[in-house]
Amino acid sequence: MLIVFTGNGKGKTTAALGCAMRALGQGKRVLMIQFIKGDWESGENKFVKHFMLHASCFRIIPAGKGFVNPIRNNISNGVKISGDKIRFSVHKKAAEKALRLAKKEIKSKKWDLIILDEINVAINLKLIKADEVLKILKYAPKNIDIILTGRNAAEKFIKYADLVTEMREIKHPFQKGQMAKKGIEF
Repeated sequence: MLIVFTGNGKGKTTAALGCAMRALGQGKRVLMIQFIKGDWESGENKFVKHFMLHASCFRIIPAGKGFVNPIRNNISNGVKISGDKIRFSVHKKAAEKALRLAKKEIKSKKWDLIILDEINVAINLKLIKADEVLKILKYAPKNIDIILTGRNAAEKFIKYADLVTEMREIKHPFQKGQMAKKGIEF
């Protein structure tokens, strides 16, 4: 099954992690490759390190270099991320490497569920191409479930997917200037 969690609202990665928890509860093996998130430790990374008794059944690989500032990198998609000081080419190489890793892990058949976290964002920022991802998805073994997360999912993914959920923001503390909250957003 191919699942897409997209939209401007909060909850895409959280929904994918909920699916991971269910899969783990059923004795399945889960891999999450994070396309944008870098080496900073989010709550999910800490959870896997500290609470998983059988860490071999759930692995998170932060493969990105952190959030990309589209304005600084001349990508006019209206998103503004502060604090990014990394060149676009470095972000691009990291995303391309993450995609090669995803292809390898999908082919390996060692995982029952693979989450490609923020891959939609990586495509939207032109770090990787939707067609390259779709090619991998079309040849994925039928017994592996794959989840794609991130806002602005490619229409190709939406058409190809078995299940698509759009998170819609109605209200968020960020609208009042509050920054991301530990344990809720990361």
